Amino acid sequence: MKNKVPIFFLILAALLTTAAVVLWLNKPKSTLGNDSTSKNRTESGDDTKTHQPPVIDGLDKHSPVQTPEQILSKLGVGLATANPSELFDQISEALNKGDMAKVSQLIGKDAMDTETFALLNALSKKPHSFREVGEIELNKRTRWALEIGEDAEKQQIHFDLKQENGKWKIEKISVPETKVIPGEKPEAVDPLNLADTFLQAVLKQNFEVALQWVDLKHVSETKIAALCILFEEGEYKMRQNKPLRAMFQRDDTVGYLAHIEAKDGTDAAQFSLSLRQDAETKNWRVFEINLDQLLADYATRVAGGDIYFSPLVKNPTGGETLALYFDFNEDVMSPRTKRQLEIVASILKSDAKKKITLSGHTDALGTKSYNDQLSANRADVVRDFLAAAGVATEQIVTVAKGASQPRRPNVTETGEDDPSGRRANRRTEIYLDF
Repeated sequence: MKNKVPIFFLILAALLTTAAVVLWLNKPKSTLGNDSTSKNRTESGDDTKTHQPPVIDGLDKHSPVQTPEQILSKLGVGLATANPSELFDQISEALNKGDMAKVSQLIGKDAMDTETFALLNALSKKPHSFREVGEIELNKRTRWALEIGEDAEKQQIHFDLKQENGKWKIEKISVPETKVIPGEKPEAVDPLNLADTFLQAVLKQNFEVALQWVDLKHVSETKIAALCILFEEGEYKMRQNKPLRAMFQRDDTVGYLAHIEAKDGTDAAQFSLSLRQDAETKNWRVFEINLDQLLADYATRVAGGDIYFSPLVKNPTGGETLALYFDFNEDVMSPRTKRQLEIVASILKSDAKKKITLSGHTDALGTKSYNDQLSANRADVVRDFLAAAGVATEQIVTVAKGASQPRRPNVTETGEDDPSGRRANRRTEIYLDF
């Protein structure tokens, strides 16, 4: 009996020890010690069932909301980039988020002040787009425009950039100074802004607006109407990259090359604009437009390579006229001719005092009496279309010239028939008698 007692105590001790181990292994985890191991496991991706908290864009609960003054006081030099479009992509994204601190950091202290901050902040989150306007100074300074709203009420802000060491940074931000006061001549103290405003009006076929920015002593209404027709018929648009290149800058005269592209985005042609500043008013006006290259491209794209098939021609009696063409022995207008006349109709309906003269022409084939009648028919069909479009008949004068005023020779130098020359002669010319 005495030998069994120690064995009993040994068994009891073993049971107690086992129970203690089990209780220790199953005790609740401490929130201070081993929980960090679980956290590290989750962050390293071992626990795939744990959901990450959502990220709220633009929210920094550790930083208090900053006032405009606090934001502006901490600005650096702004972002310098080899490609300005990348800079404006970032500014656009920040504006969409209403992140004016980021907008200000991208612009920098040289161009950002309290007035500009308030202006951009008021327009932030509104639909907008950036586009390149053109060069202020060749390869040194350029301008982009921030456009907000629809065409009729579009607001515009200019961003002027300067290139240093191969990178561009924003130098100045301004609201365009162009002003149009009803009944008065519009003001324009910035030549690049005037050139852009003029071309945007041409692109929209807004003849009357485009005409306001032209020195009519040097550039005719006919040439502006022809430019509208060229853009419409050729389906041209301004090139996105460097649409206006600076050619020269003088105190009172500047020149630009306008680069345009075709509907498919391929480079098409260019034409030059020269602007002059009035000595008294200091206003700028377009005083010269050279359309030679644009007309050549138009002939290739629209007229199948016929360089004489042009909407802008020299009038045999002097000056320039618009020309509409007809097929052989026809007095029926083509769809292209009708679209061109719609532009002319809008010009005439804008002012009942404006008048035009329509002169019908034929090639040399046929008798004189037949050609005289055919040329009269060609002038009359244009008159009737304009009248149907709402132009008063009192604004239109028609004359028949027959084959008496050819634009091109009807025969070659050897006396053979020249179909291409005769094609240029089958026309109705529109003289804008303004």
